[in-house]
Amino acid sequence: MLKTIRSLYEANTPAAHRFRYGLLAFDILATLYVIATSFFPRSLAIELGDMLLGVVILADFLARLLIEKDKRMIFIRPTTWADIIAIGSFLAPIAGEGLGFLRILRTLRLLHSYQLLTRLRKDIRFFRNHEEELLAGLNLVIFLFVTTGLIYALQYGINPQIRNYADAFYFTVTTLTTTGFGDITLEGTSGRLLSVAVMIVGVTLFLRLAQVLFRPTKVREECQKCGLMLHDADAVHCKHCGETIHIHTDGST
Repeated sequence: MLKTIRSLYEANTPAAHRFRYGLLAFDILATLYVIATSFFPRSLAIELGDMLLGVVILADFLARLLIEKDKRMIFIRPTTWADIIAIGSFLAPIAGEGLGFLRILRTLRLLHSYQLLTRLRKDIRFFRNHEEELLAGLNLVIFLFVTTGLIYALQYGINPQIRNYADAFYFTVTTLTTTGFGDITLEGTSGRLLSVAVMIVGVTLFLRLAQVLFRPTKVREECQKCGLMLHDADAVHCKHCGETIHIHTDGST
């Protein structure tokens, strides 16, 4: 049994690839579920859905813990604690779904795993040609959802202006882009400090991710001598072997 579980999570077989794609699909669906249920009052159906998601996440966590060679290392990773919080938020009725947004961090970890990245390059030509932009876009989306989820979890129930994820998302985007309409504000000292943190991150990480998304720092052009694929956008020579390379541009700077 241990061998089968390890194969599903770590092997380079068609079954393992399908399993990891399935986990990725589950992560996305779980995140959409958390967002969608924020628009509805708590009900028995939502509680049962929470419990089902919590059980699946718990089973996934225990499986990863089982195959981990160094059990202590797994508790050093931020994604592990994100999973623990997500499990608690789904399984504990008093917590509700508020912190379940942390589950989206698993999506980032899965897409940055070597096996899945390799498989995406093989399976999807568009991903091969636009890998940097797609990963930057993914990081940007995850960053937005995590920040929105944090605001929602801390302000829902105490701030009448934050009634659902849409309100929290609206505040997040207007704050990160420094638009700041002011029609929604976070309450209390902790809310103001959170607003400051979001604004500081907005002028650093957010702008950096947006820049990479719309103007990639690397271009894909194979060096005819050594085969290096990624080069600086303004490169004239290959960094690896010094060979002259001819990167096609539109003439813009």
